[in-house]
Amino acid sequence: MAIPAKSVEDVLSNLRAKMEQKGSVACEPEYDCPECKDKGFILKNIPDLDLDGNQRSWPNGELKFNETIFDCSCAKKRQSRHLLKISELTDEFKRVTFRVFVTEGKPQLIREAYDCAIDYYKDYESIKDERQNSICLLGQPGSGKTHLLTALTNNLILKKQVRVMYFPFVEGFNDLKDDFALLEEKLNKMKRVDALYIDDLFKGRSFPTDFQIEQMFAVINYRYLNFKPLLISSEKTIDDLLDIDEGLGSRIKEMSKGYTVVIKGNRNELNHRLAGE
Repeated sequence: MAIPAKSVEDVLSNLRAKMEQKGSVACEPEYDCPECKDKGFILKNIPDLDLDGNQRSWPNGELKFNETIFDCSCAKKRQSRHLLKISELTDEFKRVTFRVFVTEGKPQLIREAYDCAIDYYKDYESIKDERQNSICLLGQPGSGKTHLLTALTNNLILKKQVRVMYFPFVEGFNDLKDDFALLEEKLNKMKRVDALYIDDLFKGRSFPTDFQIEQMFAVINYRYLNFKPLLISSEKTIDDLLDIDEGLGSRIKEMSKGYTVVIKGNRNELNHRLAGE
């Protein structure tokens, strides 16, 4: 004998009520982004227009729309977090910003370095595929070079979704020396990443080893030939880099033309850390 539809509905309603009382009904899932439900995109109905800009209609008179995929506003944030994670920046460096870099009362060269980093960030999109697409902050230890280039890196990643790789020269070569199996993989990443940040290039010795020069030349020459930007901090000047290896130094000089600041002068005045950042 068939059960009346009304009775079935009553049974289901009573069952649902009991399950809710016991907390057995699954809750609506929580999303980081309620707008796209964490898919990273949203679908929108866009009017289907003819060549004259008039919206087309279906035979029944209803207006026609095209369902179109758009990136959700959360997609760039998600991408930025991923790029920051794989940048190889330390957790401390990920928090470095331009905002906390004090220029008031500082020597002109330090203010010029700050302005250079800001200008490079603003110009990045228009110069990244050009010959002069890189930046060098050189000279005095403690003058804020690493702070400025790290802040620049964070801004490129978080605001422009640029894939930047951080390579601290001394620690980086120590790691490669301890594990040569990583050498080829690491160098390939350094060659191909969108922008490569080399911190304290050729620091440590009065003159780098042949191995260090050879590997750095391979990376920088590849990036030079393929118009890939470099962000370089170093205690060496351009003349010092030319003395180390003319081919390497000349490429860096050409790539960073217009975005190079050499901080030289009174050691105490230019030491940004001793003066208090």
